[in-house]
Amino acid sequence: MGKRGTKVNIRSTLPSTPSGRMVLALGGVAAIASAGLFYWIPIVNQVVYDPHEPRSNKERGVVAVATERTSTSTASTTTKPQRVRIPEYVPVPDSVKAIYMTQCVVGTPSFRADLVELIEETELNAVVIDIKDYTGKLAFTTEHPALAASVSDQCGASDMKDFIQMLHAKGIYVIGRITVFQDPYYSLAHPELAVRFATPTGAVWKDHKGLSFIDVGAKPFWEYIVTVSREAHALGFDELNYDYIRFPSDGPMGNISFTWAGTMEKQVALEEFFAYLSEEIRSTSTLPHGVKPPVISADLFGMVTSNYDDLNIGQVLERAMPYFDYIAPMVYPSHYPSGFNGWINPNNVPYDLIHYVLSSAVRRAEASRTTIPHFGGEKIFETVVVPPTSSTTATTTKEIFTGYYTKEAYDADIIRPWLQDFDYGGDYDIAEVRAQIQATYDAGLDSWMLWAPSNRYTRGALNSTNQGTLATTTVDAVNNI
Repeated sequence: MGKRGTKVNIRSTLPSTPSGRMVLALGGVAAIASAGLFYWIPIVNQVVYDPHEPRSNKERGVVAVATERTSTSTASTTTKPQRVRIPEYVPVPDSVKAIYMTQCVVGTPSFRADLVELIEETELNAVVIDIKDYTGKLAFTTEHPALAASVSDQCGASDMKDFIQMLHAKGIYVIGRITVFQDPYYSLAHPELAVRFATPTGAVWKDHKGLSFIDVGAKPFWEYIVTVSREAHALGFDELNYDYIRFPSDGPMGNISFTWAGTMEKQVALEEFFAYLSEEIRSTSTLPHGVKPPVISADLFGMVTSNYDDLNIGQVLERAMPYFDYIAPMVYPSHYPSGFNGWINPNNVPYDLIHYVLSSAVRRAEASRTTIPHFGGEKIFETVVVPPTSSTTATTTKEIFTGYYTKEAYDADIIRPWLQDFDYGGDYDIAEVRAQIQATYDAGLDSWMLWAPSNRYTRGALNSTNQGTLATTTVDAVNNI
């Protein structure tokens, strides 16, 4: 290499033989081709972030291309790629502290701005947003042919993607809540998949609120839920939270028919759905290279933490834990019956109740065996000695079923409860809300979510971002309210 300011005679370095010149020429062509490919390949081989196509068609690249579907005059479907960036997902916080936002509120800029401000100014770091609520309609716009008709024309946010990006820019973890089998819209559109009345035959069943359900065994609907989930994750949701994953209740249960689930045991039918959902959502086959599947969580009745039956809705804690990253029992004190654990009015002892039910959930999560039969659980036997009888002289042994099944032991943090911040059965203010939070910590957990259908939360129960430990009412005082 020449010194600075020294000219180098390049010509003198060229090969003088014909074969040498040919090698040099070929090398130059190769260099030019390589440079061209360096710039050309990323343009041609973009990742197609269509969450419904096999990954083999779109494995390479970093920038995603959304697929816009348009109908032609011959009713065929063509695709027009549009470059869009893959969302910058926020990882799960070490300790999730979330509030809930309804579908209508997320579509109301002033209201949602107040909630974002609450998150920024307090210990909160996450928000749960309805993306498919009790109506069955979707809160976000989509051109996907299987979902376009499901978009709500009453509640939702047309700027959902931008809103999520804004939340991510603030470091807020975003969870999308999907109401599953309670779905009046889809039941009306597809009555063949709905839970039916036994008589009159074929009529769509409704609960006491007039809401209808899809049959848990209706596998075509399972595919629809997966489609909703993939669209939501592509939009930017970090976690997908599934609610109403159960058989119906609170209605004319004596006049009900399950065409798809049939006579299958409810908890078995529901675990089949859990297994399918987990496998589909956790698969990377539809994701762009480098994009991880969403975190998934399940909302269950609060009493699954202390009951060992399926509550006649199919929900059993041990049958759900293998398929979700987090289990969210809805342990609202107001939803426990009088006499539960000896308490005349559970609303009067929010700390004691939450501590009791979550401690039970922790023990069951951490256990390596259970009395609950479940997929993958094997019977546990023990060897017992059989003494000689009048007809035998030798002592023998035999294997006896212990009544327990093997079970994977989970970290306690798989439990992330919903806590009550609404007045039902009693007044829930600073003391009551904070008592539940403290009970959660004392049960060995560090994450929680607050539920308020009104979307108005008790600010005084939350630590501010510039404040140390919140001074709380003593447990004795709270439990004697």
